[in-house]
Amino acid sequence: MSLKTVYVVDGTRTPFLKVKGAPGPFSAADLAVQAGRELLLRQPFAPSDLDEVIIGCAAPSPDEVNIGRVIALRLGCGNQVPAWTVMRNCASGMQALDSALANIQRGKADLVLAGGTDALSHAPLLFSDAMTLWFSRWMGAKTLTQRLGLIKQFKPAYLKPVIGLLKGLTDPVVGLSMGQTAENLVYEFGLTREQLDSYSVRSHLRAVEARQRGAFSAEMAPLVDKSGQYYTEDDGVRADSSLERLARLKPVFDRPGGSITAGNSSQVTDGAAVLLLASEEAVQRWQLTPLGKIVDSEWAGLDPSVMGLGPVHASTPLLQRQRLSLEDIDLWEINEAFAAQVLACLAAWNDEQYCQKHFGISAMGKLDEQRLNVDGGAIALGHPVGASGARIVLHLLQALRQRGLQRGVATICIGGGQGGAMLVEALYDTDQEITP
Repeated sequence: MSLKTVYVVDGTRTPFLKVKGAPGPFSAADLAVQAGRELLLRQPFAPSDLDEVIIGCAAPSPDEVNIGRVIALRLGCGNQVPAWTVMRNCASGMQALDSALANIQRGKADLVLAGGTDALSHAPLLFSDAMTLWFSRWMGAKTLTQRLGLIKQFKPAYLKPVIGLLKGLTDPVVGLSMGQTAENLVYEFGLTREQLDSYSVRSHLRAVEARQRGAFSAEMAPLVDKSGQYYTEDDGVRADSSLERLARLKPVFDRPGGSITAGNSSQVTDGAAVLLLASEEAVQRWQLTPLGKIVDSEWAGLDPSVMGLGPVHASTPLLQRQRLSLEDIDLWEINEAFAAQVLACLAAWNDEQYCQKHFGISAMGKLDEQRLNVDGGAIALGHPVGASGARIVLHLLQALRQRGLQRGVATICIGGGQGGAMLVEALYDTDQEITP
């Protein structure tokens, strides 16, 4: 059975809002609803014409269980449109797109809203196990004497909260935080602190330049909070980023001699990104003009302690299957979890021993960094975990079209030791003006 072509019709994302020590103004569902509303309002079909809604989310709130369904109903899709939620850590948004891709390819759907969202500022504070155990005994106490005894046993240390976000960013199998896995890559590939900081400065400056020329305007859906305040831009981009400023920051995960700092890591962020995927039949029925199409996708697993190399392990077999080289790809989007992780991926592709060991091939060569994250990445823009995989696919298509290019790969590392990659092609209509 031949698989159907799957088109990306359109997409939007919210501004990515940096977490600033308190819950932000939007829940994860709020973010996706505002992005989805903007997207659906400019379509010729009604929300109820969708075949399904698929949303990736790594950290939904307790009152947003199956957040995909919550979002679909709030968007006015109606009771009859099924909706579901996927979770693949950092690639949850990309997994949503891949799930939609598979259903359209096999003829199970024709028009799907898919993407991802996370409001990491709303990650919960948790009771410790000791406090939970004491509280359960308190609830089970039958007499005043028993409760008085428990009061004597209570320790103020029980009240120290467990930060849910930090717990979620620690791999339970290898016992390492994501930042520590990035430090492993620094050691493995001999990266320097100056290389990491230099890459990070470039991410910010590219994002600043891209913003100034309107590179994000086609994909951005402004947010409005309950007080009427507007949010129109990613608020973590630093026009004043410099090597001197970043050099003053102390290592976070490996003190005192480590290289990973807050400045060369992705920002903890709230945000959402949603896309419309369609079959050729839906494109013709609704007379849609797609941004491009998803050609192929790939998922891979690897050692969780070096999870940042996931893009290499996912993209390499994808390129081999399509008989493409690194140079055949016009633009790359590698999600910037850490500067070390991106630079390690480039080093691994150019390392004969690594490529022979893991893929049985010669080194793939040096990826041209002028084709990589051309408008900045998560170090500057932020990394709302559930949304990033969808954001890089959407922006990759926009970046290709703005430059009159065709082929791109969006790829992402995944906590737990996985990688995801998507090969896309931009499409053009004869009336569209292409900016060189």
